Amino acid sequence: MTRQQLLALCEAAGAKPVHAEKLLAYIFRRGVNDPDQIPDLPDSFRRFLKEHSQPLSVVIKAEQQAKDGTRKLLLSMPDGKNIETVLIPGAGRLTQCISTQVGCAIGCKFCLTATVGLTRNLSAAEMVAQVQTAQGLSANKVRNLVLMGMGEPLHNFDEVAQFIRIAADPLGMAFSPRRITLSTAGLVPGIYRMIEENLPCSLAVSLNATTDEIRSRIMPINRRYPIVELLQAIRDYIAAHGKKRVLIEYVLLAGVNDSGEDAHRLCKLLKDIDSTVNLLPFNASPGSKFQAPSDENVSRFFSILCEAGFVAVVRKSRGQDISAACGQLKAEQTA
Repeated sequence: MTRQQLLALCEAAGAKPVHAEKLLAYIFRRGVNDPDQIPDLPDSFRRFLKEHSQPLSVVIKAEQQAKDGTRKLLLSMPDGKNIETVLIPGAGRLTQCISTQVGCAIGCKFCLTATVGLTRNLSAAEMVAQVQTAQGLSANKVRNLVLMGMGEPLHNFDEVAQFIRIAADPLGMAFSPRRITLSTAGLVPGIYRMIEENLPCSLAVSLNATTDEIRSRIMPINRRYPIVELLQAIRDYIAAHGKKRVLIEYVLLAGVNDSGEDAHRLCKLLKDIDSTVNLLPFNASPGSKFQAPSDENVSRFFSILCEAGFVAVVRKSRGQDISAACGQLKAEQTA
């Protein structure tokens, strides 16, 4: 529940608004979900909470740790459906990769999650539970949230928006909006909803190609929302947010989109867009028909962008040895 919903809950129970702030602090910042463990609540309000709400907890079914310290958690939801979330260590902090759906319907050809299809959306509570679970596992707290796990966040807009508002609420989970990033494969109407609802987060867009022919081949969503429409949505987003910089994600696939010509076309496409370009060498998975690019091609692509004046980063794969890197999440469903 958001702060406003908790205030309404308190009003319905005849409790004071200060008790909503108490719930916010203990549930979202301390991870305490049992009303009996939250001090200074009236007994009548505790009974009301137990009768009219229930905490949501998830079960850690498996945990893997990579050589670089990245941890992948297989979490079982209350209905038995499984999702994966990833913890990426940094300097005294953690970045958590949040899943927003059980599976994904977008069907990107290079993504392992796409092979399982879409089972259902996750609720805002299930997203909060991912963070709460992670916060209890390490001395270093989660400081950055990236909605880049299983699923297309903008396909599940209402629940994702609810989660982001809770996460960004200073009295809720208290994450800085600058430390929350939503990544989309290019669902253009969802980007415009982000604008309309002023969602408190940053935007990342998986572009991954410089022509409609190639992008439609590797990302079927491009047939519905081609590059020109997607780039215009990004421009409108930047304009609406006072020239807020957007992250452009570009997965480099050997022989598909990693040529010097692709790099030059990318420069032309983004010439009037305030962006940072994240270059992600493909993380190969068993059975994939795509291959990782050569170091030479990655270096050439990066150099062309830099020489054209772009801010570009070659993102090092984290957790690749435990299939926790970008595009490698795939939770098997047993329920």
